[in-house]
Amino acid sequence: MLASGHEVVAVVTRPDAPAGRGRTLRPSPVRERAEAAGVEVLTPGTPRDTEFQERLRRIAPDCCPVVAYGALLPQPVLDVPRLGWVNLHFSLLPAWRGAAPVQHAVLAGDEITGATTFRLEAGMDTGPVYGVTTEQLRPTDTSGDLLDRLATAGAGLLVATLDALEAGTVTAVPQASDGISAAPKITVDDARVDWSAPALRVDRLVRACTPAPGAWTTLRGKRVKLAPVALTDEGDDLAPGQLRDGLVGTGTTAVRLRGVRPEGKGAMAATDWLRGLRLQPGEMLT
Repeated sequence: MLASGHEVVAVVTRPDAPAGRGRTLRPSPVRERAEAAGVEVLTPGTPRDTEFQERLRRIAPDCCPVVAYGALLPQPVLDVPRLGWVNLHFSLLPAWRGAAPVQHAVLAGDEITGATTFRLEAGMDTGPVYGVTTEQLRPTDTSGDLLDRLATAGAGLLVATLDALEAGTVTAVPQASDGISAAPKITVDDARVDWSAPALRVDRLVRACTPAPGAWTTLRGKRVKLAPVALTDEGDDLAPGQLRDGLVGTGTTAVRLRGVRPEGKGAMAATDWLRGLRLQPGEMLT
């Protein structure tokens, strides 16, 4: 936005939040970047805050681009800019409406995804569409990998949408009534690996949860976070969760562990972790 031909008159972002071991309050990266550029920053605890709404009306923006804000905007806020709020969403709407579209695309094994700009309305990602860009999912993509590419392509799409709105050359088109899917937030509980699932499902879950919230399993009652695994055609004789030579049994063939982060320790190669375990016969990941 700052490098475009549009004037950035203010930025809305979350309030400062505790971070790090000391849990000291730190500004969001968005706030830091805006302040470095000399742009006014608004940090309401909720967009329903009356002081925030009044300040927004005084600023009187023509249009409000929004990316991953994380809170639903009430109608009085939606009504402020004459050209509305333009949201950049990381899916091809109406697929994967919700908080975690990239994670769900990886988890579902989608071959194609993308980013969409649309006009915000009261519903969850239901507004009419201005533009899209597509992106192919690669077999080893994590959510982080995919989001990095979509963020870059999506930034260009968002600027292009604002250019077209200013020029009056774009019309929002209602979303299709079919192909709708939901992408709710993936929780830590959701990220626990079910070793009885097929190997392909295990692989997708771990990649979908990388880097956050992080896929995990347990051994000896302690949690172990997992880096993306490797699919194999080996180990179909291993029981789900059974470990052997770096392989873990699933509901189909085994997967190979590549990286782990045991509870209370740093990330390490799975081979180093397994070497120090001195596994007993019959020990399982659960």
